[in-house]
Amino acid sequence: MSASTLEKSPANAPGAKAAKKAQPPKGVINIGVIGYGYWGPNLVRNFAELDNARMHAVADLNPAALEKVSKRYPNVYTTTDAHDLIRDPDIHAIAIATPVSTHFSLAMAALKAGKHVWLEKPMTETSLQAQALVEEAEARGLALHVDHTFIYTGPVQKMRELVQSGEVGKTLYYDSTRVNLGLFQRDVNVISDLAVHDFSILDYVFDKHPIAVSAAGINHYPGTPENLAYITLFYEDGFIAHVNVSWLAPVKVRTILIGCSDKMITYDELQPSEKLKVYDKGVSFTDDPEKIHQMRVGYRAGDMWAPNIPNVEALAVEGQRFVESIRTGAASPSDGRFGLRMVEVIEAATSSMRGQGETVHLKRKELAQ
Repeated sequence: MSASTLEKSPANAPGAKAAKKAQPPKGVINIGVIGYGYWGPNLVRNFAELDNARMHAVADLNPAALEKVSKRYPNVYTTTDAHDLIRDPDIHAIAIATPVSTHFSLAMAALKAGKHVWLEKPMTETSLQAQALVEEAEARGLALHVDHTFIYTGPVQKMRELVQSGEVGKTLYYDSTRVNLGLFQRDVNVISDLAVHDFSILDYVFDKHPIAVSAAGINHYPGTPENLAYITLFYEDGFIAHVNVSWLAPVKVRTILIGCSDKMITYDELQPSEKLKVYDKGVSFTDDPEKIHQMRVGYRAGDMWAPNIPNVEALAVEGQRFVESIRTGAASPSDGRFGLRMVEVIEAATSSMRGQGETVHLKRKELAQ
C-alpha cells in the first residue's frame, strides 16, 4: 500500500479528550490487515491459522493484490480503502504493513477508533510519533504491538535463556554481520531496515539499553538512503555491541557472536540445522602478585554443544502473543514501549552516521519501566 492511502485522513494528536478504556473482546478476535505487499501475506496467513482469532478483512491500493487475497481466503473482505477497516465495528485489531511514512497516521486513526494495533518495524519515522502512539494506546487500554519478529524465534529465545540464567557468565560483547545484495529501500536506510533486528535482539536478550552509539555509513547512489553502516553501541556496565549491515554485499550473511566470561555463543541464521552453538571457551585473568612471573591471561577450551531448538514459525508465536495481549491486557514482549526504544536507537545511530561517526548519547531508561 502506498503513502497516498494516508492522505485520506489527517493525523490527529492524542489526548484531545478523555479516552474511553477498551474492553477485551469476549468472542473471537477479528483482525484486519492494511497492506498486502511484501510482508502482508505472511501476516494474513498466520492470523488466519490462529485458533482464537479470525482474518476478517484486508486493505490494499493494488486490486491485483486483493485478487490474490480473495482466491486464497474467499471469506475475507477486501477493499482499497484502509479506513474501511478502521471504521468497521466488527474489527477488533488492525495490523499495519505499509511504508513507515504511513505508520503514524494509520495507527493513530486505528487507536482512536478503539482498535488494537500491530505495527511493522520500525514503528514510526520519529520517536515523537512513537511516543504519541504509546500514550494514546495506554490511555485507551489498547494493545500496541510492534513486529520485531526475531525476538520470537527459537534461537533468540534460547540466547535470552542462556544469558539471563547466568549459565554463560558475564556478557562482554555482541558482534553481528547482517549483509546481502539488496533490497534497496526507498523510505528507510539500512539501519532502519537491517540493524533494527540487532537492536531488538540486544534489548530482548540482554535486557540492557545503550547509553551511547557511534555509527559510520555511506550512500553510494544519489537519491537513495544509506546502504552500508558500521554501528557500535556502548553500555553502562562495559558491555559493547558492534553491528555491520549492508545492502551491497555479494553474499548473504546472518551471523551473531556473543562473548561471555564463561561460555560463548554463535548464531548463524542461514544454517539448515544447529543454527545456535554454545562453546565452553574463555579466558582467565589474574593480578595475583605471586603469579606475576607467569602469564596473566589463561585460555580455556572445552566442548561445543548445539541446543535443541523447537522448529516453530516465529510469526505464529508472535501472533499468539498479540492475541493474548488483547485478551489479558498484559504487554507483549515487543509492545509499544519496546518499539519506541528501537526508534530512539535508530535515530541516534542515523544521527551519528550523518555526523561522520560522532558519539550520540541516548537518554536513560525512563520508558522501559
